[in-house]
Amino acid sequence: MADCAVHILGLVVAIALGSILLTLATIDTAPEAVPALSLYIGTLIAVLGVSLAYNMWPVSPVKAVLARFDQAAIFLFIAGTYTPFLAVIGGTATGLVMTSFVWGASLVGVALKLIVPRRFGRLAILLYLAIGWSGVLVFQSLAQTLPMSTMWLLLAGGVVYSAGIIFHLWERLKFQNVLWHVFVVTGASLHLWAVLDCMVIQRL
Repeated sequence: MADCAVHILGLVVAIALGSILLTLATIDTAPEAVPALSLYIGTLIAVLGVSLAYNMWPVSPVKAVLARFDQAAIFLFIAGTYTPFLAVIGGTATGLVMTSFVWGASLVGVALKLIVPRRFGRLAILLYLAIGWSGVLVFQSLAQTLPMSTMWLLLAGGVVYSAGIIFHLWERLKFQNVLWHVFVVTGASLHLWAVLDCMVIQRL
């Protein structure tokens, strides 16, 4: 029930702030970024929704299928989160290469999780981290384009996600799954605020 509450809170935040973000961006601050923002919000809601379904579903063959989609959705969400920021530098060679890498690696991860999930195992965590922190490769380009407040929010979200993996792996700890998802929702909220800051607040 605690895990369910965390997921529902995350979904409420995602839908509420996501709606505000898309509305303000569309009518005023960033109409050109609406496709990228829509993709991002869609992957955010999808990853939280699939995770909620998987974690609440009773043990059964359906739960095993949901597990595949749950882990595959994480890859899509990582790429989706990068998309609005990379769109800002999308007209450059650096932006195009980084976008291709992030989405290419994420789609490979999705395929592996859907086709051979048991052979991939915890190596997926390393790939999550590798894609997630690959942004350091274009840090200079992003720092020159994005507001400093956005950069700090991005960094904070990345640190929170990474710290949460400790609880994801600490399976003997009571409520470890709940704690892991608290870190996920917190990291996602920080990155959602970063997008709102970049695409709306700093453009008003």
